[in-house]
Amino acid sequence: MDRLARRLIVPFVVAALALASLAGAAEAKARHKPHSGGHLPSFLHFTAQPKYASIVVDAKTGEVLYEQNADAHRYPASITKVMTLYLTFEALADHRLSYDDRVVVSPHAASVIPDKVGLRPGQSLSVREAMNAIAVLSANDMAVAMAEKLGGTEAHFAELMTAKAKQLGMNNTQYVNASGLPDNRQLTTARDISILSRAVMRDFPQYYTLFSTREFTYARRTWKNHNHLLGSTPGVDGIKTGFTNASGFNLAASAMRDDHRLIAVVMGGSSTAARDLHVEDLLDAGFTVIKKRELGQQTTIAQNLREPLPTGAVERPPTAQGDGDQDEVHIVVDGKAPAGRVHATIKAKDDGAAACTVKRVRVRHKLVKRCVTPAADARPQAADSARTIKAEVAKAEADGDWQVQLGAYKSPAQARAQLARMNSRFSGALAASEGGQVQHSAGAYRVRFAGFSADEASKACETIKARGQACMALRP
Repeated sequence: MDRLARRLIVPFVVAALALASLAGAAEAKARHKPHSGGHLPSFLHFTAQPKYASIVVDAKTGEVLYEQNADAHRYPASITKVMTLYLTFEALADHRLSYDDRVVVSPHAASVIPDKVGLRPGQSLSVREAMNAIAVLSANDMAVAMAEKLGGTEAHFAELMTAKAKQLGMNNTQYVNASGLPDNRQLTTARDISILSRAVMRDFPQYYTLFSTREFTYARRTWKNHNHLLGSTPGVDGIKTGFTNASGFNLAASAMRDDHRLIAVVMGGSSTAARDLHVEDLLDAGFTVIKKRELGQQTTIAQNLREPLPTGAVERPPTAQGDGDQDEVHIVVDGKAPAGRVHATIKAKDDGAAACTVKRVRVRHKLVKRCVTPAADARPQAADSARTIKAEVAKAEADGDWQVQLGAYKSPAQARAQLARMNSRFSGALAASEGGQVQHSAGAYRVRFAGFSADEASKACETIKARGQACMALRP
């Protein structure tokens, strides 16, 4: 082969070998990814759809009330720490451990990435303090330190975790660390997490209350629980959140209402707000099913889940920013747009008169009500009929600009999460509104629903306050 031919061929050979190497690496990486399994339900709008899985279980009977991709492998992230604490509870119950024992931080434990308490190698805290740090802060250093105290090494403790998982019936779970930090070998399923959640309540009810702890203080620092449903969603008293880039936003939650306890597990959420909102929806629908069954009705969670508008559907185009930082931004959280107002139809007493539909239209940046008569149906109206319509429309215009405020927050993210939560929890009470908005004024982001009459705003707040949520009716 002459020199010119070699100069032309060699680059192509090198490129081909490089492409083959990249393809092999991609194939090897794909083999370690969890199987996605199934399809995303239509009522969800998580951006990372292949990661989604969920299950709702009756904690007492173990009956599965709802499931989607429940047996598909997923990354547990920090929900791993529920098993770390299960083995800690077991050691406490067997008197192999006491609350006052010291947990010493090794160089390995001190080296893990946050979240963590941040003690240096050789420093220690009590078992009680370490447990609180694991449950509330989701402290990785404390999970590793506890694993080393109980298992000698974290690797050996992970073997004990996997063995316990198999003993409990978690047949699709494997642990390789005690914290849930990323490792593509550490896998579980939504069903297995529900099994573990039931086991913690059943086997160690005396310790389960740890998961409802709202905050943890150590060395003059205070950390709040990552589970935002504690104290905000009726009956929720645990259990554990989790997040890595690979897993998405995970949550195993349990709630007790009217002597019934449900466990809901959601994995692969696209955001904290999306995950929390979906768990709330599943729990609300689950308890609705239980009540209806007690009344002799046959129903399922899927039949009671509220479906939002299709993805991308909004009542008016969002602004270029669309992030809630500016005034009067119409917020759509994770595909959930507020329900539109049902237009009121006013018809004259004279059956021959045309129907008048009161619609909200924008005039000089302000929404006002106008009486619209379809041209196709227009016909001459009697003078008294016209006066009746005019009077009723005037009353509607004068009495229809009330708002309901459901919270004021320092950040747009908090306000958006509250807006999504309120849309879900109080869709019935807010049905008369034009939809929700986040309004920025006086340095606060306020969650408001507009378009009520005075009576509608008053009744909406009465209903909402009865369920433990603060509500304020605002006059025009």
